[in-house]
Amino acid sequence: MHFDASRPTVRAAAVALAATLSAVTLAPTAHAAPRPAQTAVRVHGHAVDLPVKGGTATIDTTTLRVTARTPDGTMELSAPAATAPGSPGAVTATADGARWTYPGTGLAVTARADKGRLLISIRSTGTADRTLKWPVTGTGSTASALQLPRGEGLSIPAGDTFWNGPGAKLAGSGIAMDSGLTLPLWGWSTGRAGVSYLVPTDIGTTLDVTSEKGTLRATAAHRFSRGEDTTDYTVAFSLTDGSPVAPALDYRAWLKEHGQLGSLERKMDAVPANKKLLGAFHAYTWGQARTAEGVRTLRALGVDRMWLGYDADDQPMTPAAVKAAKDAGYLVGPYDSFANGQDPQKSDAPTSVWPDRVYPDFCVQRADGSPEPGFHDRGCYLGTEAFEKAEPTHHYLADRTRKMTANGADSYFLDVDAAGELFRDHSAAHPQTKARDRANRLARMKRLADGDKLALGSESAGAWANQVLSYDHGSGTPVHDGLWAAQRDKEKWGGYAPAKAPAVFFKPAELPADVAKAMYDPAYRVPLFETALHDSLVNAERWELSYDKLPRQKTTRALLAMLYNTPLNFVIGGDSLEKQGSELAALQKYFSPLHKAAGTEPMTDFRTLNADRTVQRTAFGDGTLTVTANFGTKAYEGLPGGCVDAKLKGDGKPRRLCPADVNR
Repeated sequence: MHFDASRPTVRAAAVALAATLSAVTLAPTAHAAPRPAQTAVRVHGHAVDLPVKGGTATIDTTTLRVTARTPDGTMELSAPAATAPGSPGAVTATADGARWTYPGTGLAVTARADKGRLLISIRSTGTADRTLKWPVTGTGSTASALQLPRGEGLSIPAGDTFWNGPGAKLAGSGIAMDSGLTLPLWGWSTGRAGVSYLVPTDIGTTLDVTSEKGTLRATAAHRFSRGEDTTDYTVAFSLTDGSPVAPALDYRAWLKEHGQLGSLERKMDAVPANKKLLGAFHAYTWGQARTAEGVRTLRALGVDRMWLGYDADDQPMTPAAVKAAKDAGYLVGPYDSFANGQDPQKSDAPTSVWPDRVYPDFCVQRADGSPEPGFHDRGCYLGTEAFEKAEPTHHYLADRTRKMTANGADSYFLDVDAAGELFRDHSAAHPQTKARDRANRLARMKRLADGDKLALGSESAGAWANQVLSYDHGSGTPVHDGLWAAQRDKEKWGGYAPAKAPAVFFKPAELPADVAKAMYDPAYRVPLFETALHDSLVNAERWELSYDKLPRQKTTRALLAMLYNTPLNFVIGGDSLEKQGSELAALQKYFSPLHKAAGTEPMTDFRTLNADRTVQRTAFGDGTLTVTANFGTKAYEGLPGGCVDAKLKGDGKPRRLCPADVNR
């Protein structure tokens, strides 16, 4: 669905979430419904009415169907649960809601009005594991759209042929909300009405997307398990104005209300190195690019800000190279991982080598007692609880970090810690639930950031890590499963040779058509992650998808980066600066002042300006920056296709960039 110039802006959406909706478009009723008054909690039979901002929500306790009466009619927030909760007991009214139980299934429910939302919490009181498939969403018309925080974010028309078909690999999939989505939410919108679904209990919850008669449907499924510590399940429903980014705006408000929203400005005050993130592109370095001479070559091109990373191999950046990077105004730091362990005598990765008996004693144990296989089935995943127990006396992590930053590095990239792939460890020596695993990761990342004063990044960060990270690589990429298959084709994608410029990073590649459409078609892209977290951390694409890796997507990716005020990610080495250095420099010169001005500001507006969604506009702060991107081939109000205009507060006229002209 499109969001045109006449539609409410994100700023207006914020008002809509904080006040009664004044205009929603719903399926027409035979007669116009009278404007419902805000009422107190009302229990009548097996139904519970609660006031929410925008109308009155009603829960049918026999099925867990949820509807809402609004000034313009009735809308369904959830169809009946796909797994019957059982026969409900008597409903008891409370000060702000109601509670009831399902004695046959051991489920206890509390429903209440909470800051304009409908908050429904379900607890399993039984001993047996069970799964509840609810809420069931998207059962309405094909005119609706599904908002899905895959990577940066998507808004998908429910009746879209591609997304209902096999090529998109969405219909028929189950997405783990703790690792497969960057934000613990989804949304639906129809015209000027929508619903936001927030799931703070994301661990143990999946979002199952199906295609029913050519229309997408999304059903959450929560597994109640005492062993997994997932006996509590909460869903927060909000009525929205239909903006495709309204669910992210609702989540941002939730984070603020619960003291969980990070601030890049505060991170810069605490760790001065973070200030160098503003205006910086990111690049992983190889060969000559890791030397002091290579750094000076980059600076001589006019690049005034960069984040430079390097592998933890046998040729890290020397103290002289690190000093040159700092002198140039760049951030510089190693790639590291605390997650993998291998036999030191056979390991193929320095980051997987640990002292003493970390391997195999710290390996995560599966239920059958076998170790959890590590990256690409090499070695094992190491338990975070095992490290936390050992750290006060053995300092394995602190010693690793001290060694990795002895060259003066002021940044650190900790692979996978924030990516959300959490593990239950059945080891008797260091047991952990997934929730404990997450808490341990947050604790050790906080030590790196606050204790070691490092500009900290991680891979494909989930929103739960936004308070400890300053940047991430990967949450900007809405990955399609076909990407992994493409990367396994070494002939087309490239391998890990030559050492100074591995083809896997430097060889241009072409994505399969379905993969490219699912990941980069701007008609489906919406900035959910930036709407929620733009001023909390700096977000970039995956590290193996450098800007030059996908030639066909270069213009689109450049426009998206400028539109979202997020940096491009490069890889440099060998003779790449001779070939592409001027292009990198030109793009960074355009981006730098925009990001320095707005990198610490929230994204306050997103809208599409034409019917096919090829022209899009964002705004940051209180008019600090406005960006308009034309992804199409025809000019729009003077803006050529394939170009972007950015206007900073105080500018006389917009600054224009046409990436294809730079790419030549």
